[in-house]
Amino acid sequence: MRVTTSFPLGTLRDTPSEAEIISHQLLLKAGYIRRINSGIYAYMPLMLRVIEKISAIIETELNSIGCTKLLLPQLHPADLWKKSERWEGYTAGEGIMFSLKDRQGKEFGLAPTHEEVITSIASEIINSYKQLPQCFYQIQTKFRDEIRPRFGLMRSREFIMKDGYSFHSSENDLASFYEKMGNAYNNIFKSCGLQTVGVEADSGAIGGASSKEFMVTADTGEDSILFTESGSYAANIEKAVSIPSQPIPLKDNISGWIETPQQKTILEVCKNNNLDSSQIIKVVVFLAKFEDKKEVPILACLRGDQHINEVKLFNLINKIHSSNLLNLQKIENKSIIEKNLINFPLGFIGPDLDNEIIKASSNWDKKWTRIIDHSANSLSKFISGGNKVNFHKVFQEFSFASNDGYLIEDIRNAKKGDKIKINENEKLKEKKGIEIGHIFQLGQKYSEKLNAKFSDKDGHLKNLWMGCYGIGVSRIAQAAIEQNHDQKGICWPIQISPFEVIIIPTNLKDPIQKDLTDQIYNNFIINKIDVLLDDREDRAGVKFKDAELIGIPFQIIIGRDAINKEVELICRINNTKFKISADKLFERFISESEIMYNKNSEG
Repeated sequence: MRVTTSFPLGTLRDTPSEAEIISHQLLLKAGYIRRINSGIYAYMPLMLRVIEKISAIIETELNSIGCTKLLLPQLHPADLWKKSERWEGYTAGEGIMFSLKDRQGKEFGLAPTHEEVITSIASEIINSYKQLPQCFYQIQTKFRDEIRPRFGLMRSREFIMKDGYSFHSSENDLASFYEKMGNAYNNIFKSCGLQTVGVEADSGAIGGASSKEFMVTADTGEDSILFTESGSYAANIEKAVSIPSQPIPLKDNISGWIETPQQKTILEVCKNNNLDSSQIIKVVVFLAKFEDKKEVPILACLRGDQHINEVKLFNLINKIHSSNLLNLQKIENKSIIEKNLINFPLGFIGPDLDNEIIKASSNWDKKWTRIIDHSANSLSKFISGGNKVNFHKVFQEFSFASNDGYLIEDIRNAKKGDKIKINENEKLKEKKGIEIGHIFQLGQKYSEKLNAKFSDKDGHLKNLWMGCYGIGVSRIAQAAIEQNHDQKGICWPIQISPFEVIIIPTNLKDPIQKDLTDQIYNNFIINKIDVLLDDREDRAGVKFKDAELIGIPFQIIIGRDAINKEVELICRINNTKFKISADKLFERFISESEIMYNKNSEG
């Protein structure tokens, strides 16, 4: 393609102020995307070619394992989501689904995901175990009503995604296909030239027994990955389980009450009383709001040097209560405190908080749910709130197991330096990551609620077993830039670059340069190489800067040496340069590009 006639570039000289991370800056500056509104972008011609190449890699791999492509509607009737009991969670409060009503007043939502629709279809077309397994996938636009869209395509309101859904006759068959899909994902990301890490993950609102995320490691990633050097364990911070460091024992001469005026935080208590945070148990109050309108106060306890993992806590509460949990709110909001916790000793609560104190200082007459983390349960002597404003006290031999129905569970964040249960000699390390893929074993969650059944070999009706498999197509494009850029611009992996090579003549007014340019360009076109010809009349320096910015892997510079039929071949990624005869150029390009393909595919 020629820049002047069919592929205009839209590069910018200045970096847009709205872009916070390098990949977002480069996508805008190099003209790959244009901002329409907050979290809404147009995919310009360069970007669309990247998206199409990523999509082609995905399709090739999924088709090879027996998946079938289709296209599902983006507009979903609320009734389907109400059957799965996800409508309120996705649309109420801080829910992520755009919802609307048609002219008849019927409710609809713009799809962030498609479990309900595909399960409804499966219930109509799958009748027998003889039709199983089946896997359907699509690549299309999805929508999320992000509270704070940021980082370009990383957290946008409209994005391109591959989502797939498999159906099985047994849990074992689902588990087997889940592993097959995991291998396919590894192949896809390698074929895109990306280095990824597969980690255990939380299933979130999608649900299911187990799930795995595929992360691109990057300093600007929003997710934290915890892993061992040997590779024996890897999980995101929402899912990771570990053994915390040993606490510092309290001295024997510390006992009784400790006056702590205005010392509500762990840091303040430790600083003013010469204590270590591992000697303290902090008690945090949450309010759980359920789909049936019920509200339940939660008392959560853990060691003072640890942090509550609100995802683990949310999942636990959702599991132990009959109604779906919509929201879990930490009690910090003044209006909630004034409404429900009048004269409540917030900041000085202890694990022995009794019903008399609750009745005297709280409008919540409901039974509280009490949860203790393993890190706190193991302490035999500790300091915690005294249930009296401005006082803490020393607890000795306090038994959580026998005290008013405490649940002993893992609700803490694992962290760097912790040991793991499978090998206590290994410590966890931490990296930042960008999620580009996620696979789930959904089990029978959706088939049960949407009545998707099949007849087994004995003629019995059973719920279908399901898996769900997502890839952020537009996210891959931006994540690739996070891994592949330098001070000059993008350095695309050749597999997903919009073009493999760009030809830059320095002076097209020179007939010798023009003839050699046309000869090389036409030869590459005939041999079906993705080539872009920068035939603008701009200065050579402008063309060079644009070529480096947009990041096409190979550049062919045609300059004064054209008179000798010599050109320069530059590899953008490692900045190697070859002065070469035009007669041998194509052969050398093929050789160098194969090296690059193989290197990127190996990771």
